[in-house]
Amino acid sequence: MSAEHANPARILIIDDHPIVRRGLAGLINEADDLTVCGEADSLTQGLTQLRELKPSLALVDLSLGDGHGLELIKQARAEGLTTRLLVVSMMDESLYADRVLRAGAEGYLRKEEATDNIVTAIREVLIGKVYLSATATARVLNQVATKDGVEKTPIETLSDRELEVFELLGSGLSSREIAERLELSVKTVETYREKIKAKLSLKNGTELTRHAIHFVMERATDE
Repeated sequence: MSAEHANPARILIIDDHPIVRRGLAGLINEADDLTVCGEADSLTQGLTQLRELKPSLALVDLSLGDGHGLELIKQARAEGLTTRLLVVSMMDESLYADRVLRAGAEGYLRKEEATDNIVTAIREVLIGKVYLSATATARVLNQVATKDGVEKTPIETLSDRELEVFELLGSGLSSREIAERLELSVKTVETYREKIKAKLSLKNGTELTRHAIHFVMERATDE
């Protein structure tokens, strides 16, 4: 290691897939100015590692075993944690890039682009830049230019929590299971279900469940 990089930036990887963590760690540790200081496989462990390790930057997956990466980002910022956060996810960038930035992250990178771009993305975020793909950047700039933004799809009109409930419904969870996962009351989950139905113009719970399952399966196919 050169004298210039005697103190490499410390990177934490938060992802629930061991193979992904191993692959990202290998790419990062090849760079003289970066080093992996820890790994976490859940929202809970990720927050603990952020507090204890105080890394320069954390890579955050959105799909975590015990929660959603968006919630991790929001909790980290609510606690005043200053670690820079870069989301690395398979999820639809057009649906999530703006959400993670509003939550407090500094960038979004699709996993299929990570092999070629992860080190560049990390370095850009570390020097204070926001990292997005060219497509997402153009979308954000277009929203700013038109002020009112581009027309949103029905799914894009869902709030972060509504989208989370929608995804969990599509993964086969009942309202009670969703309530337990998100630490909400069943009544609150049912309220979210009604709001989602209204925004997506769905007639009943059966249509909502079918639509949610289709959404999750379509996303899985894209991955």
